[in-house]
Amino acid sequence: MSSPQQPVKYGEIVILGYNGHLPQGNKGRRKSKYALYRRPKANGVKPFRKHIVKNPHSSKAVQDSQQHSVSYTLSRNQAVIVEYKDDPDTDMFQIGRSSEDQIDFVVMDTIPGNQRKEGESVAQSTISRFACRILVERNPPYTARIYAAGFDSGSNIFLGEKAVKWYSGEEIDGLTTNGVFLMQPQGVYMHATTAGVWREVSVGGTVYALRESRSTPHKSNQILEENNILQDGTLIDLCGATLLWRSAAGLSASPSEREFEDMVDDINAGRPQCPVGLMTLVLPRKGTLGINDKQPFVYTKCGHVHGQHQWGQGNNNDGRTCPLCLCVSPFVKLKMGAELSLYVDNEHPTYCFSPCGHMASEKTVKYWSQVAVPHGCQGFHAVCPFCATPLDEVPGIVKLIFQDYTD
Repeated sequence: MSSPQQPVKYGEIVILGYNGHLPQGNKGRRKSKYALYRRPKANGVKPFRKHIVKNPHSSKAVQDSQQHSVSYTLSRNQAVIVEYKDDPDTDMFQIGRSSEDQIDFVVMDTIPGNQRKEGESVAQSTISRFACRILVERNPPYTARIYAAGFDSGSNIFLGEKAVKWYSGEEIDGLTTNGVFLMQPQGVYMHATTAGVWREVSVGGTVYALRESRSTPHKSNQILEENNILQDGTLIDLCGATLLWRSAAGLSASPSEREFEDMVDDINAGRPQCPVGLMTLVLPRKGTLGINDKQPFVYTKCGHVHGQHQWGQGNNNDGRTCPLCLCVSPFVKLKMGAELSLYVDNEHPTYCFSPCGHMASEKTVKYWSQVAVPHGCQGFHAVCPFCATPLDEVPGIVKLIFQDYTD
């Protein structure tokens, strides 16, 4: 019997900071990443016509839950409604904080790993309930485009009186309150690319320079030479969570689970030793495992890898003294960066981020240490992509020095 045809995979969206699983576990539409597949039937929509009304809520297009529409309120008694019609050539995927059925991928605020407590959640979220939508062409090359705002359960998007909106010739467009930011990598993601410039994408899909602050009520200049097409490695920021888009073609070049396990086995085959306790250390394959007597630790300033030991603790609040080089630094557990879609090459994990101790390949660690991601509304900083902990001052990374192959 012939097997049923595999569905076409467009790509994946990965939330930075979870290393493969949410703290409470991946459940339903709330998980650490979401794979986009071609739908059995197209559900995309495209702008069709617009008209001016006095009260958008009483207009036929808004009241019809089968009719997608965007309402731009200009004043108390005037709004422009843009009606959308079905597009047989695209699939639509929606992302936001709402758990309504219209949202395919439910995203909550990311708490950095160094601040996480059991069962904790953010009291007041800055992520929109209907944050953004992605439309993917159903035919090769499966081009994906992102737009600010998603349709609610009545198939409507409302931009209220205070939202930023404008006419451009015959077209009307707008921005959402806290904005949807984009950063396109410079060059090919899987070849040690460099970070790009953060931009803001509109409800209609045009690209703008960032506003003065996240919710400033004025748009910036349109960047005419840029567009809203997602490239492999594009970052999307929803003001509270940062997402990475990986195309299916890009993912095929990323390390597989098997290759990753082989790389960890290669390091363990060198039988790295703790220079103090002289026991053999074993790197766990998965991201987080309980501490055992073979668990490797690292001094985050010098990179010397040890087992857990009591030497050099002293009373120094800045950390401990490395027995090998006498450098004083924090002493942290090494952990595997296990979310492989965050890697930019297939090399061995020989570096770690500081202060968290997540390991990855040299190019991966160096790339992410140069990417400043939005920190809610309070500026930008580089973080470990595996746990979202802000990195120490430049460089925020360290080369690991194992005492291995000592026999």
